[in-house]
Amino acid sequence: MYEVVVEAAAAKGLRKLPKDVIERIAGELRNLREDPRGPGSKKIVGSERFYRIRVGDYRIVFEVEDESKRVIVMAIGHRKDVYRN
Repeated sequence: MYEVVVEAAAAKGLRKLPKDVIERIAGELRNLREDPRGPGSKKIVGSERFYRIRVGDYRIVFEVEDESKRVIVMAIGHRKDVYRN
């Protein structure tokens, strides 16, 4: 079982989303606890550590730390904005 840590920037992005999208993303975050590299998660091209999950037009960008059994959620937002910065 992994611990899911949502960084402040990701939490801020999550609060801006519609309620129905928040509920779907919350379900995906729960799934990350069981298997962070499960169905739907894909490695971000050009990165060794970062992955993404697609939730409709929105994305969850995260990093997996296997040694400490942690998933660090870096960003949550619309697909056109989430990869910036």
